[in-house]
Amino acid sequence: MRSNGLNSRVVHHLAAEVGFELVGVTGIRPAPDFGRFRSWGDRGLAGEMRYLTDHRGDIRGDPEELLPGVRSIICVGLVYNGPEPLSTEFCNFSSAERAWISRYAWGEDYHDVLRAKLGEFAHKLLEVEDFSLRICVDTAPLLERSLARQAGLGWIGKNTCLINQKIGSWFFLGELLTTLDIAPDSPPPDRCGSCTRCIDTCPTNAIVPSPDGRFELDARLCISYFTIELRSSIPEANRAVLGANVFGCDICQDVCPWNSRAAVTDEPGFRPREFAPPLERMAGLSEAEFRRLFRNTPVSRAKYRGFLRNVAVAMGNAGLEKFREPLNKLAASEDPLVAEHARWGLRRLDVAATSIAEQRR
Repeated sequence: MRSNGLNSRVVHHLAAEVGFELVGVTGIRPAPDFGRFRSWGDRGLAGEMRYLTDHRGDIRGDPEELLPGVRSIICVGLVYNGPEPLSTEFCNFSSAERAWISRYAWGEDYHDVLRAKLGEFAHKLLEVEDFSLRICVDTAPLLERSLARQAGLGWIGKNTCLINQKIGSWFFLGELLTTLDIAPDSPPPDRCGSCTRCIDTCPTNAIVPSPDGRFELDARLCISYFTIELRSSIPEANRAVLGANVFGCDICQDVCPWNSRAAVTDEPGFRPREFAPPLERMAGLSEAEFRRLFRNTPVSRAKYRGFLRNVAVAMGNAGLEKFREPLNKLAASEDPLVAEHARWGLRRLDVAATSIAEQRR
């Protein structure tokens, strides 16, 4: 039976009251991209992200595994974009001495911010009508972008990000699984057209053609994968193209035309805690200092050793002689992962120094 108290209009109104810029409703079947997702994982494109391909992968095809009796899924979007420069504009302010942290990770952990807002939203909905629900952020095994597309929040671009025509792609997704029966919204058309800026600009060529003629992400080539998800050594052939990125990458969103007038958040929790921090200071952090500095932020996911590994690569890529001393200290680290990448960074400094000497002759 269709809900009388809670309809699409009420849902949209209450979501806006809480502060969500986007909201839409979809049913639970069919999971439109589940076959593509399974094929992507089966072909190994998830790399070492086994949480995407183990038993939790099957749950993504059936939301009822997460909430028995689920009828409708309310999808929301929360903007996190700030007024600060893009990574592609980074060269305007001493970029060679600074680290780039992906835009989504500048402030508080979005899981906490989203979960709190979804809780407030759920409370408002329950004041109108009683029903069962489950709050989900991106840790739940759901095909979030596919559901959000079905709910009308945007289309999935060639860079695999969800893009909204009015506000761009700098937004987080969250869901309320509900036992309500609410009329679903409609997915928008794909408006990427013939544009290939994200594909052409990706330093590692991680956006590749998929078997069905569309595009998909080969995570094994993605800078975000190298700097966040990969726990082992970064392939040497890919280190130079990481540039200053020490946590994540924003390039494919930076160059997207739909982000040229992207919405800007007023959410206090997303204000930068560390915007483009100096590489030398990051290299000198103790493990306790790292934990204090990035506590309750997404950056903590990289772990201390992974973060230092990334910083060592970024200093090598900068090619500045001032980084020789901090790299020497990292090369003496008891952690073999950190030491190995620091030695690579030192070799890069040697190459840069030789090139400068030759130019002066």
